[in-house]
Amino acid sequence: MNELIVHQVNITHYRLVELSKLADQAKPFYDWVERIAKKQTSSHKSLHDILMNSTKNTLSSIILNCYSETDEKRPLLFDGVGRVYPHPKACFYFFSWVIRDAPQQRLAPLISRMRKLEKLEKVVAETDTLVELIFEYKNHIKSFDWLTVREVIIDRLEGSRRSIKGHHVEANVRTAIVTAFQNYFAIYGNYGKYKRIKIAPKQIKIGNHTIDVSVELDPKNGKANEILLIPIKTRETEGGGHAHIFTRDLIAAIDELQEDANIYYIMAVIIAQNWSASELGNINNRIDLIFHFNMSPNKFQGFDEKTQIDLNKYIEGILNHD
Repeated sequence: MNELIVHQVNITHYRLVELSKLADQAKPFYDWVERIAKKQTSSHKSLHDILMNSTKNTLSSIILNCYSETDEKRPLLFDGVGRVYPHPKACFYFFSWVIRDAPQQRLAPLISRMRKLEKLEKVVAETDTLVELIFEYKNHIKSFDWLTVREVIIDRLEGSRRSIKGHHVEANVRTAIVTAFQNYFAIYGNYGKYKRIKIAPKQIKIGNHTIDVSVELDPKNGKANEILLIPIKTRETEGGGHAHIFTRDLIAAIDELQEDANIYYIMAVIIAQNWSASELGNINNRIDLIFHFNMSPNKFQGFDEKTQIDLNKYIEGILNHD
């Protein structure tokens, strides 16, 4: 990302760029909801027109079909640090955002109260609430178009980003992974040979090794799940023995992983200045892909366009089983 310098002062809006990237990855979810709305209404009109003109029964049918969609046809929705919401929560959050409400802070306590009073199932209470809100306030909202909804999503993601404690670099890498999977879904409407994917919300442990970002892949053929592993290494200073130590530890982890029966895909992300070229080569010979960002981790603002495209191609190859 280019720094924006005015009168010798850096006024670059890093957060806006990060949140815009994440918000744009919600477009496949919006398009998926629009397709469901068109199917339920047998209409060629936009999601905006359908929501503005639907009866309560039609709104209920659209929302319930979103909740009940089969795994392989579900897009992803995520919080401000790229952690994927479970599908029912994703549907609830999306329609809450569409109607400009706060799903967790305002609506969740109200829905909890409804369920206690009338012994309702959660999906019933959520759906009925969303239907009434959309039907009652659609003329106040006036727009359900993507660009308007995108602005709402940016605002909601910023709120969740502030409230979530997490690692900055890990969040940016997870965002890039989400982007790659969403790019594939936007093109094909599914996840290739897998019926579902699950991006871990935090670091995982495999044996004695900690993996920063990981994705569990559930094949359609019913075979055992496969796992994409993404170790991340950062270094604040130049020089030192960090490159050799990280390479040694990563190769040791790979050797252990190859001894079990699971199928692993492994890529690494290194963010450090002047990392040893020979060590990069040693790692690259043992894994699928390596991304080296030759900069201080303090300046890392996520994958640029070129590296994102490279990551998109790698993920597409996994999903297509190339």
